[in-house]
Amino acid sequence: MQHLQLRNLLVGSLVCLAMAMSVGCRSRGKGVFRACTSDDCYHTQASEIEYPQVSQCSATCDEWAAAEPLTLTSTSDPEYWDVPLEQVVQLALAQSKVLRDLGGAVLRNPSSTQTFWNPALQETDPRFGIEAALSAFDAQFSTSVFGEKNDKALNNEFFGGGTRILQQDAFVSQTQFAKRAVTGSEFMLRHNLEYDANNAPSNQFPSAWNVNIESEFRHPLLQGSGMLFNRIAGPSETPGVYGGVLIARVNTDVGLADFELAVCDLVSNIENSYWDLYYAYRDLDAKITARNAALDTWRRVHALFEAGRRGGEAEKEAQAREQFFRFQEEVQNALSGRLVDGTRTGNGSSGGTFRGAGGVHVTERRLRRIIGLPPSDGRLLRPTDQPLAAPIKFDWCEVTREAVLRRVELRRQRFETRRRELELIASKNHLLPSLDAVGRYRWRGFGRSLLDNSSNNPRFDNAYEDLTSGDFQEWQLGLELNVPIGYRRAFAANRHAKMQLTRARAILREQEHHVLHEVADAVAEMDRAYQVSQTSFNRLDAARQQLAAVEAAFEADKAPLDLLLDGQRRLADADSRHFRALAEYAIAVKNVHFAKGTLLDYDGVFLSEGAWPCQAHQDAAQLESRRGRPKRLNYSSAHAPQVSCGTYEQLTNEGLPPAERLEILTPVDLGANSAEPSPKDSLMHSETDITPQAPAHDNAGDGPDTSVALFEVAMLGTEAIQPQGVQWTEHALSTPTSSEPLAE
Repeated sequence: MQHLQLRNLLVGSLVCLAMAMSVGCRSRGKGVFRACTSDDCYHTQASEIEYPQVSQCSATCDEWAAAEPLTLTSTSDPEYWDVPLEQVVQLALAQSKVLRDLGGAVLRNPSSTQTFWNPALQETDPRFGIEAALSAFDAQFSTSVFGEKNDKALNNEFFGGGTRILQQDAFVSQTQFAKRAVTGSEFMLRHNLEYDANNAPSNQFPSAWNVNIESEFRHPLLQGSGMLFNRIAGPSETPGVYGGVLIARVNTDVGLADFELAVCDLVSNIENSYWDLYYAYRDLDAKITARNAALDTWRRVHALFEAGRRGGEAEKEAQAREQFFRFQEEVQNALSGRLVDGTRTGNGSSGGTFRGAGGVHVTERRLRRIIGLPPSDGRLLRPTDQPLAAPIKFDWCEVTREAVLRRVELRRQRFETRRRELELIASKNHLLPSLDAVGRYRWRGFGRSLLDNSSNNPRFDNAYEDLTSGDFQEWQLGLELNVPIGYRRAFAANRHAKMQLTRARAILREQEHHVLHEVADAVAEMDRAYQVSQTSFNRLDAARQQLAAVEAAFEADKAPLDLLLDGQRRLADADSRHFRALAEYAIAVKNVHFAKGTLLDYDGVFLSEGAWPCQAHQDAAQLESRRGRPKRLNYSSAHAPQVSCGTYEQLTNEGLPPAERLEILTPVDLGANSAEPSPKDSLMHSETDITPQAPAHDNAGDGPDTSVALFEVAMLGTEAIQPQGVQWTEHALSTPTSSEPLAE
C-alpha cells in the first residue's frame, strides 16, 4: 500500500511539472520566459523574420559605390578609359571567381551559378567524387573494448539444490583490420581478447584469459565479383545504386564540361557587351552630328524668321525647331540609354543576337558588370578595337566536323551516355545469384594470466604463451548462397538502365542535329551581316552625297527646307545603320566560333589546373625517394572499360577522337583522310563584286588573337594584334531651356 501511494505521488508530481512548463512560451531574450495572454503569442513569435548571423565576406559599400553613376544631369566631364577587347577579356577572367551572366541568374538561382570552385567541389565531393569512390577500398581499422560487472541470482534449483548468486567480472576487446579488394573480395584480420572472473565452483582458475587471432576472407563468385563491376558500382549491393570510381570519373568530367560551358558563355557575353558599347558610342556620335546639323539649320531659319524674310516662315521655323529637338531627344537616349535587354547568349541564337539597345551609360555599366568592375569610378570605358570589315569564308565540311567534335554540350552528353553504358553493364551483374566463398583460420590461446615473461611456466599459465604454442588451431571453409525469388528489383534496375541509355543516345543525336542547325544559322547570319555591311556603306555614301547636293541647292535657294531636313534624317539613320551592321558582323563571326565550339581558341583562352602547392611537390619527392625499382605489374585490366578517348586538345584539332569512335551522326561527308586545320587556317577570304567597298581596317582578320590568363592558367605564347585606336568625335551635350536656338 505504501508503495502504491508513493507511485501515485510521483506520477502526480510529474504531471504538475509538465503542465507548469507548458503554460508560458519563451521570448526572444536568452533565459527569459513570459506567459502567453492570448492565442496569438506563438504566431507572433514564430512568424518574425530574423536577420542571419554570418561573417562579413562581401565588398563594402565604400569600395563599390564610391562614385555616383553618370547621368544626363552630371556636370563633370568623364575621363575616358580606352580598352581593347583583349584587355577586357583579361580583366573579366582575372576577376571572375563567379562566372557572371547578363541575365541576373546569380540572384534568381544562385545554386546553379558556376564558380571558380565548382571543379574542385566536384572532385572533393564526399558522396560522388573520385576520392570518395576510392575510399570504399581503403583499409579499415576498428577496435572495441567493453567491461562488464554481473551480479545476479541463477535459478539452478534442479542441479544445485537451490538458488545460487553469480558474481562475474568480464572484459571483451576486439581489434580488426579490414580491406576490400577491387575484385570484390573482403579480407579481415582480427584479434579477440576475453577476460572472465566468476565464482562458479567448477572453475579451474578464479579468473582466466582467452585470446585468439583469426583471418577471414569472403570472395563473391557470381554477383559482385570482378574488377569491372566494382570499378563501376563500387561495394554496392543494391541494384540501381552505382558509385564506383568510373562513375565518379564521369561525374568529374561532366562537371568540368559544365565549367567550360560557363566560361564560353562568359567570353561570349564579354564580346557581346563590348560590341554593344562600340555601337552605342557610334550611334551617339551619329546622333550628335545630326543634332548639330539640325541646330545650324534651325539657327539660319530662325534668323530669317526674326528678319521677316522669305524662307523664315513660322511653319518652317517650327519645322526646323522640331527637327532639332527630335535629334536632341535621340542624343539623350543614346547617351543615357534605357534599361532594356542587350545582346547576350541565348537571346535568339546560341551566341547571342545583336540588339544594339541601351545607350552609352547603360551598356558601359553592363560591360563593367560582366568584367567585375564597380558601377562607376569616374571613368567611361571606351572600345578601341574596330569590327571586322574583311569577308570571311568558312569551309562547311570542316565547320560541321568541328562543331560535332568540339561543342562542349555534345562532349558533356557523350560522358552522360558513357555513364549510362557503364550502369547497364553493372545492372546485369545483379541478375546473378549471390554466391560467396567464405574462409576463416584461427589460433587460440588460454591461460590464467594474460602474459608472463618468466620461463618454465606450467601449462595454461598465460594466454599468449599458449597462443604461440600453436596447439589450438581452427579453420572453416564454406559457401553462402542467396537467391531472391523473381529478381524483381534486379530486373527493374536492368530495364531502367536500358531505358536511360536509350534516352541518352537519343538526346545525343538530337543535340548533334540541333548543333548543326545552329552552325548553319550562324554561317548564314555571318554572310548576311557582311553583305548588309557592304550595302549599308553604299547607302551611307549615297546619303552623304545626297545631303551635300541638297545643302548646295538650299544655299542657292533652289531646294525646299523639307528636302534638307529629310536629307539630314536620312544621313543620321544611314550612319547609325552602317555601324550597326559592322557590329552585327563582328557578333556574327564570333557566333560562328561559338556554334562550332572554338570560341575559346578564337579569343585565346586556355583552361588548365592551377599550380600545386609547395607541400604537394615535397610530398611527391619524398614518396618517390622511398620507392624501389619499378616492376611491371599485371592487374588483369586489359579489358577494363574506357571512360575517355584521351586528352582533349583545346587550341588545336590534333588528337581529336575520330568520328567513328564517338558514334556521331552527321549529315555531311566529312572525309576520312581530310586534314584537320586550325580555326585560323580554315578561313578563306573571298572577293565580292559590290562596289564601292567599305575600307578594310588594319586589324581585319579572323578576330582578336588574345592571350588570356584564366585564374591559374599559363599565358599563351601568341602575338596579339594591336589595333589602331578609334578617333571618337566628342561633343558637349547641352539642352536648350527655351525655344530660342542655341548660341555659338
